Amino acid sequence: MSFRSENENPNPTPTPTPPAKKRWSDIWAKSKPLNQMVMSMKLHSLSPRLANKAKPTLSPFPVISDRTLLFSDELLLKILALISDSAAQRNSNSLVCKRWLNLQGRLVRSLRISDWNFLLSGRLIHRFPNLNHVDLLSAAFISSRSSAILFSHRLLSMHLDSSLSPNWCYCEENMLPVEVIDNGLSTLAGGCPNLRRLHVIGASEMGLLSVAEECPTLQELELQRCSDNVLRGIAACTNLQILKLVGHVDGFYNSVVSDIGLTILAQGCKRLVKLELCGCEGSFDGIKAIGKCCLMLEELTFSDHRMDDGWLAGISFCENLKTLRFQSCKRIDLNPGMEDYLGCCPALERLHLQKCQLRDKKGASALFSICRAVREIVLQDCWGLDDSIFCFAMLCRRVKLFYLEGCSLLTTEGLESVIHSWKELQSLRVVSCKNIKDYEISPALATLFTTLKELRWSPDTKSLLPSSVTGITMGKKGGKFFKRAR
Repeated sequence: MSFRSENENPNPTPTPTPPAKKRWSDIWAKSKPLNQMVMSMKLHSLSPRLANKAKPTLSPFPVISDRTLLFSDELLLKILALISDSAAQRNSNSLVCKRWLNLQGRLVRSLRISDWNFLLSGRLIHRFPNLNHVDLLSAAFISSRSSAILFSHRLLSMHLDSSLSPNWCYCEENMLPVEVIDNGLSTLAGGCPNLRRLHVIGASEMGLLSVAEECPTLQELELQRCSDNVLRGIAACTNLQILKLVGHVDGFYNSVVSDIGLTILAQGCKRLVKLELCGCEGSFDGIKAIGKCCLMLEELTFSDHRMDDGWLAGISFCENLKTLRFQSCKRIDLNPGMEDYLGCCPALERLHLQKCQLRDKKGASALFSICRAVREIVLQDCWGLDDSIFCFAMLCRRVKLFYLEGCSLLTTEGLESVIHSWKELQSLRVVSCKNIKDYEISPALATLFTTLKELRWSPDTKSLLPSSVTGITMGKKGGKFFKRAR
């Protein structure tokens, strides 16, 4: 049994809930004064050096991470030009940032292209806008860059594929089409109007005409796989001064440059100073046209020439010619004609023959007769040069410098008989001529050595000098060098 209390309220009211206690986390998040106090404590706890950095500076420039952004492009270009003294340094400068990459490209003047698409896409002009020397020879061939087979020639080199056909006509089969090469030349000419030097292969007349129209300052041109029709485009380059034409190269390509092309060239490029003809055909008429029209021509080079007989007499029409070179020529002129009609080059100073075959007496006699006014003769690695051929050099009476190297058939007696006829000889160099012996030096030749201003004598390093030569301060053994003090 239960009893209800008398004082019990029939409608009791609920007991109020005591207020919840405040947590430190809520005070930390909601109290702004407390946050400011903590932050001020942290700032005061920093080192004085960091505190000083936080103070505002009086500099008018904004705080930036790259100080070079304050430099203008012109000023930064001058700085990069001064510090870009090597290829490694230039590459390092290009890796700093995109701005330096673009500015460094403006400083590049010479470039060798290996990818033709790089030219056609316009990236070449955008990346290097100030080019004045471009080499396009390697880019004109379709070759595997990853191949380890490198086919090299003194005129060009390329990578070969192992599946090469046995006919060795690699250049003819793997060269870009003429239209593609012409489009590349047009793109290059439009983007580089200040072009001065150009090396190209396989171009046509139209491609060269675009270069001649857009690049009036073009002064030096090397054109490989050249023909008579292509020379019409070169004739439009009126300011051209240095020209190298390559017609036929064994194992690479076969093009023909004849008297027609040489005449077109002579009538168009009248300001030529240096001309090199490699693997070109022609005759007396073509060389005569060059001599008559190119009055400023000073240096003429023939490399592996295929000229007709009698062409040599045309050189005498080059009245201002100073240097005449022959390189890798299998012959000079088998039938030069009568000596009375050969003529002479009165201004000629230097005659150089390198790796040529001098087996024909008529050709050698005619050559030295035309070059009788030379002051310098250089003979290097010439086959067939014996005493009977070298004796024709006595026609040149004004020789002051003579350099002989790698001519194994010439003897001491043959050399002595000729140099005694050169009364103005001042410099003599004889290197690697095994038939010229030290012990065969006569007293007269030893006396001649003492009058020279410069002497290098090392024909056979295994032999000893005789006692008659020891008095001219030359070494006892090996290569000897003697230079007389003025």
